Amino acid sequence: MARIPLIAWLAAVAALGCAHQNIPNTHVEDTAENREIIEFVEKYRKAVEDRDVGTLLRMSSRFYFDDMGTPAGDDDVDYDGLRLALERMRTGVLAARYQISYRGLTYTPNDRVLVDLLYTGWFKVETPEGAQWRRRLEPHRIVLAREDGRLMILSGM
Repeated sequence: MARIPLIAWLAAVAALGCAHQNIPNTHVEDTAENREIIEFVEKYRKAVEDRDVGTLLRMSSRFYFDDMGTPAGDDDVDYDGLRLALERMRTGVLAARYQISYRGLTYTPNDRVLVDLLYTGWFKVETPEGAQWRRRLEPHRIVLAREDGRLMILSGM
């Protein structure tokens, strides 16, 4: 049986001691602050699945603004536009399943949290051929900030 040199064994043990633990099923380091962020976004995920417009609006900042990742201004969404889009979702989507894979969190100097994720959404919609499921799989970013001590979504809904 081969023997591992003592110095190699000690180095391996030391490296394990320095490793960070991630929140289960994420690529996010397990800290109290990160857990709070993930729990908040999970509440958002559940509200999407439930098509709960009231909860989604309560989670959104009155300063919500999303440029939709394009330079054109005609597709920008502010809080009022978000409210209208969520109302359309509630009536146009018959059922939803929303899965999130968390890729990372970035805390910015201006007190924002960038939540990088990959989502898979299954949405049951009415079509001329009857109700059908549609699937979307996309990398995405949600931007959060605290307002009066509460986490709020600034963009990325």
